[in-house]
Amino acid sequence: MAGLSFAQIPAGYPADYSKIIDAAKKEGKIVIYSATDTKAVEPLLKDFKSIYPEVQVEYNDMNSTEVYNRFISEIAAGGNSADVMWSSAMDLQTKLVSDGYGLTYKSPEINGIPAWAVWNDAAYGTTFEPAVFVYNKRLVSADEVPKTHAEFAKLITSKLDKFKNKVTTYDIEKSGVGFMFITQDSRENKDFWELAKAFGSASVRVQSSTGTMLERISSGENLIGYNVLGSYALVRAAKDPSIGVQLPKDYTLVLSRVMFISKTSRHANAAKLWLDYVLSKRGQTLIANESKLYAIRADVKGETTSSDLAKQIGVGLKPLPVNPMLLQYLDQAKRLAFLKQWKETAGKK
Repeated sequence: MAGLSFAQIPAGYPADYSKIIDAAKKEGKIVIYSATDTKAVEPLLKDFKSIYPEVQVEYNDMNSTEVYNRFISEIAAGGNSADVMWSSAMDLQTKLVSDGYGLTYKSPEINGIPAWAVWNDAAYGTTFEPAVFVYNKRLVSADEVPKTHAEFAKLITSKLDKFKNKVTTYDIEKSGVGFMFITQDSRENKDFWELAKAFGSASVRVQSSTGTMLERISSGENLIGYNVLGSYALVRAAKDPSIGVQLPKDYTLVLSRVMFISKTSRHANAAKLWLDYVLSKRGQTLIANESKLYAIRADVKGETTSSDLAKQIGVGLKPLPVNPMLLQYLDQAKRLAFLKQWKETAGKK
C-alpha cells in the first residue's frame, strides 16, 4: 500500500474498490469518535494520511461512556455525528450496532481477522488487549505478585495491614470498559464474589480511567491494580521502572476495540477506507509495533500481538467475542442488580 494514489487499489482488493476510493476523495473528510488515546493512534493517522492525503481525519478522543452518550444524543437530535465509532467498550458498541446504528459493510480484510471478531458485517474487533494486574515494583515484592485471580484475593486479604486502601480498579459505574471486564469476570470466575468480598475488605479505591490508576500505582498511593487495560499498562511500564505488569495465568480476559461505520455517516466511503486500513496487515503492524494496542491479526508478528499472547497464556486466553452475548448486563434491570450487589460486596470507596 506504500505510496498509494487514489487511482490505486490495495493488493487483493476487488477491482471496483476504486469507486470507494474515488468517492472518498470527493467526500474529503472523516469524523471519528474514539476511546483510544490520540497519542496511541498518531502513527495510524499519519500513515493513513500518507496513503490517502485528500481525506482529512477529524479525530475525537473521549472516554468510552462519552463516546456512546455523545453519539446517541446527536443522533436523537437529528444532527451530525461521527462517521466511525471506535471504542474499547465492546458491549456499548455492539448495542449500537444491534440497535440499527451500524452500516453493513463487508470489509475486504474480513478474512484476516478471527470469525469471533466480526458481527453482522458491521461491528469489527480491531485489537487484542489483555486485562492485567499492575503493581508497584518498589513496594510489592516479586514473591507477593499474584499470578491468578485467587492469589490476588488471597494477597489483599492476608496482608490487610499493607494493602488496605491501596488496591485500585475501575469505577464500574463510570467506566464502560471497567463494567464490561468485571461482568465478564463474574461469568468466567466461579469464585468471583469471594474476590469482590476481598475488594471490600481492602477498601478498594476506584477510578474512571486507566491513566489515573497507573499514576497512583507508580506514586505508591496505591500498590496494586486489578483488571487494568494491559496495552496502556505495558506502554507505561516500558518507561516507568515503578510499574510492573502481570498477565493472570488462570485466565486472561481480552478485549478488542470495536469499530463500526455509522448508518448515517456523511462520509461513508472515507469511513470504509479507514476501517479497511485499520484491519489491514499494514495498519495492524503499526497497531502492534507503534501503538502497542496488540494486533488482532494472526499474521502480524511482535510482542504486542495476539499470537504472542497465545504463546504466553495458552488455553487461559479468553477473548471476548463481538456478539450480542456482551449485551446481557446492559439490560437496565440486570445492570442495576449487578451494581447493587457489587457495591454491597466490594464497597465503593
